[in-house]
Amino acid sequence: MSKPRYKPLTSQVTLIVLALAAFTLAMVAAFGTFATLSTDRGSLEKQKTFVATGIADEIAELVREQASVTVWDAALLASRGGDQRWLEENLGAWLHEYYGIDRVYVIDAAGRPVHAMRDGETVEPAAFEDDRQSVAPWVAELRALARERAGVTEAEPPVVSGLVSFDGRPAMLAAQPIVPDTDRVALEAGEDYVHIAVQFVDATVVDRIADKYLLTGAHLLPQSAAGLPQATVPLSDAHGAILGHIAWEEDRPGTALVLRSSPALVAGGLLAAGVLWFLLRHLRRAAGELQRSQDQAQYLAFHDTLTGLPNRALFEDRLKRALQAVARDNRRVGLIYMDLDRFKTINDTLGHPAGDELVRQTAGRLEKSIRHVDTVARLGGDEFAIIVFDVKDVATAQDLCQRLLAEIGKPFDLLGDQVFVGASIGLAISSGADTDPGDLLRKADIALYEAKKNGRGRYEVFAGDMDDLLTRKRMIESDLRAALSGGGGMKLVYQPVFGANGRTMLGVEALIRWDHPLHGVLSPAHFVSIADERGMTNLLGDWVLGEVVDFAARADLPWVAVNVSPLQLRDTAYVERTLGVLSEAGVSPRRIQMEIVESALIENSSDTMTVLSALREAGIRVALDDFGTGYSSIGYLQRRMVDKLKIDRSFVRMLGGSEGNAIVKAIIDLAAALNVTVTAEGVETEQQRDLLLAMGCDEMQGFLLSPALEARDLVRLPPAARGPLRDLTG
Repeated sequence: MSKPRYKPLTSQVTLIVLALAAFTLAMVAAFGTFATLSTDRGSLEKQKTFVATGIADEIAELVREQASVTVWDAALLASRGGDQRWLEENLGAWLHEYYGIDRVYVIDAAGRPVHAMRDGETVEPAAFEDDRQSVAPWVAELRALARERAGVTEAEPPVVSGLVSFDGRPAMLAAQPIVPDTDRVALEAGEDYVHIAVQFVDATVVDRIADKYLLTGAHLLPQSAAGLPQATVPLSDAHGAILGHIAWEEDRPGTALVLRSSPALVAGGLLAAGVLWFLLRHLRRAAGELQRSQDQAQYLAFHDTLTGLPNRALFEDRLKRALQAVARDNRRVGLIYMDLDRFKTINDTLGHPAGDELVRQTAGRLEKSIRHVDTVARLGGDEFAIIVFDVKDVATAQDLCQRLLAEIGKPFDLLGDQVFVGASIGLAISSGADTDPGDLLRKADIALYEAKKNGRGRYEVFAGDMDDLLTRKRMIESDLRAALSGGGGMKLVYQPVFGANGRTMLGVEALIRWDHPLHGVLSPAHFVSIADERGMTNLLGDWVLGEVVDFAARADLPWVAVNVSPLQLRDTAYVERTLGVLSEAGVSPRRIQMEIVESALIENSSDTMTVLSALREAGIRVALDDFGTGYSSIGYLQRRMVDKLKIDRSFVRMLGGSEGNAIVKAIIDLAAALNVTVTAEGVETEQQRDLLLAMGCDEMQGFLLSPALEARDLVRLPPAARGPLRDLTG
């Protein structure tokens, strides 16, 4: 019996296995080569995009640098007068020294050169003739744009820019008209001067682009260079003519990965099919981990770790790109700047974990409220910004603001606590193709400031006068500090408060007045609000208290009332300062009455309650001003937090009608039931006085009885009118 033929079969199997292994290796090699080349190609295209963007950014920067000197009354006057020294110091050599601009020309409406600068040195204007042929088409295009915009209200000055050849070298050129920045200098039609700035694309420019986009070995190649490498971007003028090239060492991430992995690939090729499969899987896993690591690093660089939203860096890039995109077809971008109204309170009362959870939930609500083409970003803390792409009109953006306020106004569940927060929003809309991202963000920030100043829980749209308003507020703040430091203009007047008979003066209320040297008499509501906004509340309040105590020490009056801000009541050191001033002047705390508004009690701050309790314990009485106009609550009256209710003048004016009589009578009866004094403000007619007297009102003040008087006039009243000093607790 013959032996089985195992060897031929084994050989066949071996050949098949080897063939399969070779085929597998070939496929792996082919796939690896394809993936490597694809990765390298994609990386190269991205690098080319970076360089092209860098060139465009350099041209745009040249335009901005040039615009800093062309919109200027003095520049126009110097050009008209041919003031070479001024032109050299401000339009020529100065641009070379500070911005590296290589050539500058100023030409008049007839095309005649007025000033010329080359390489930082002022030369004869006739030197312009050497470059006239290169510059003339750009000047003609600029003048054509100027004619198109002639007569258009508030039209921005035209500008042309691009790449051009000078002396066989590629250069960036920008041309803009020299225009006045105020209406003090007139510019007649056909009288325009043109400023031309030229900066050669040299190693300095190339290095700036390379540093910005992390390119290695970037350098400039001439127009006629042969055998150009793949990592090259041509410098082309407006007609497509190539002026030169920017080349660099190509970054090949695919090739680099293969080179790092080649030992493992070689070893895998020498092993059996199973080992080969293992190595391939290992390579795939290693490459995946590397990519994931790069993706994670990229993600963390441009996203907020708490919310996953874009951070400030990515936000600024997207805002810039959005403005560039809409500029091409005259569309607009809306920018919403928002922060939460009670974020610090949440952090202080519930802790930072609750604050972080509030930020996370807010981010989720904002993302659900916008379109996929819009961007919401967290800029830090409780500040968020939203880029609204392609805004049709202001009303559309305002509708979005309303929806956002409604969404944030819903309750938040923060680690088991239900919290109502609210938000303030500032909205700014781009004005045209040349809108600067930083300027748009600044306008949205100013609008947000106005929203918070006007009561929070609202939105404001940036208006042109907000810049002026902010400037005026800063001026008033400075003047207020000077006035409180002895600069003059600030004073107190005193309005008497009479008993029910309308003849006996029980005390006075101190009212602040400021006769501003420039703006005249300012409303207290105006400059007091500025003091609150600018952190000057204690400075103003301490000045008022000092004046009141000094007056009380000199006047034969039972008591003097002074208005106190809710912000002062949150300062635990306020009690010590107040009692110190009274002690130094020798005035009894029982002769001081502090008037507060209802919002100070509604906040229910522990610091506020502590301060009020300490003041009342020392003998100072507390009156609740403008009772009934806010969020009135009987709860704080029952807790004996106040000694007096003051009926707001708006209710007193309603007396004589059934509704007005009923409201005032209810307040008086409530005060009687709680055993607190009641004072009616704004008594201006005898009918009001008689009705209040019949209803049992304890005290009255108003123009019918006496206007506010200066201290010297008040102390001249006869003693009988002032009434005796008495125990203020009764």
